[in-house]
Amino acid sequence: MKISDILTDDLVVAGLEGTSKNDIIDAMVDLVATSPKVLDKEKVREAILERERIMSTGVGNGFAIPHGKTDAVTDIVAAFAVTAKDIDYDSLDEKPVRLVFLLVGKDNLVGPHIKLLSRISRLMNKEEFRKRLLTVTSPKEILEMFRQEEASYFEL
Repeated sequence: MKISDILTDDLVVAGLEGTSKNDIIDAMVDLVATSPKVLDKEKVREAILERERIMSTGVGNGFAIPHGKTDAVTDIVAAFAVTAKDIDYDSLDEKPVRLVFLLVGKDNLVGPHIKLLSRISRLMNKEEFRKRLLTVTSPKEILEMFRQEEASYFEL
């Protein structure tokens, strides 16, 4: 499964407003809840926050990947945002976050969920890719960047 298979224009935001980690997570959950794959927005929110309580998903280099598994989705669903400004996210490297990739998996789809987390992490570890994402102003451009980067980075 490719990142570009699960992201669509309506699940990508350039310039997401918010002033805190919780604001951003709430906005991302609200965004992903527009997908027909989401059965219960509040259960999705709780799954994300429960995972966040274990350890911050602000993994470093200005990137966070809030994620969780729940029976409140029918399939894997995701959203991506570039925030309007730096967000204090309690990141592991103690630096602010601007790039946020929310991933919600179905309880029984653990394998694909883990593979997607790994793929997202590998792409986002590329400094040049992260820098380019910060300059993009539309969801279409962001999606195209993910498609191109995936095609060049992974044999699909």
